[in-house]
Amino acid sequence: MKERFSVSTDAMTRDEAASSPLVSALRQVAPIIMGYIPVGAAFGVLAHKTGLSMLSTVLMSVMVYAGSAQLIAVALFAAGVPPLSIVATTFVVNLRHLLMSASLAPNLGRWRVWEQAMFSFEITDESFALHSARYARGDSSKAVSILINAMAHVSWCAASWVGYLAGGAIPDVKPLGIDYALPAMFIALLVMQTRNGLHVLVAGFSGLASIALIQAGADRWSVIIATVLGATLGAGVESWMKRR
Repeated sequence: MKERFSVSTDAMTRDEAASSPLVSALRQVAPIIMGYIPVGAAFGVLAHKTGLSMLSTVLMSVMVYAGSAQLIAVALFAAGVPPLSIVATTFVVNLRHLLMSASLAPNLGRWRVWEQAMFSFEITDESFALHSARYARGDSSKAVSILINAMAHVSWCAASWVGYLAGGAIPDVKPLGIDYALPAMFIALLVMQTRNGLHVLVAGFSGLASIALIQAGADRWSVIIATVLGATLGAGVESWMKRR
């Protein structure tokens, strides 16, 4: 099984290397774009219902570019929460990006500072999962990395804009079921990175830990704490297995 996976991974890497950076990036980012379209449109609809202007909605997608943080910010805005509280809440929600950036940093050692800054600005949960899988199989093309981020970002902004335009014609997005698009995309990305029993253990433990933390009232910190606990468990189990 391991040999077959290695052969298929090598073949994938050769195929992507033979194609142009644009084609390779588009092929890899297509699943993310398909997930961003409904979720971004849902954000646009919710922003319209909340009373945000079209300019504010699109600028939030351009400058913030964080799906969960944007949806939370819109909900807090609708509830009349003070601006500083909204900023603080979204900052805490996005603290997980520190861990994601630290994980990818070793692969960007030869990049210029401004290239690293541009790359890190456009990292999301989905693009992080994709880049992690790419770098693990040896696909470290700078052009492909930048194009993946750029195309994902553009698709999110375009979906937000279209969703805002359609906001007046859609009374409620819940019956459409598009709120499940984001969790479904995360599940697909997780499956793509799960290669052995240890990965399954860490994923399952992290998910259960996150649920337990939410139930305990630490909903804002649940993701980052569960991530640290899961990573610690995985590192500990891997170290123990090597010593056997």
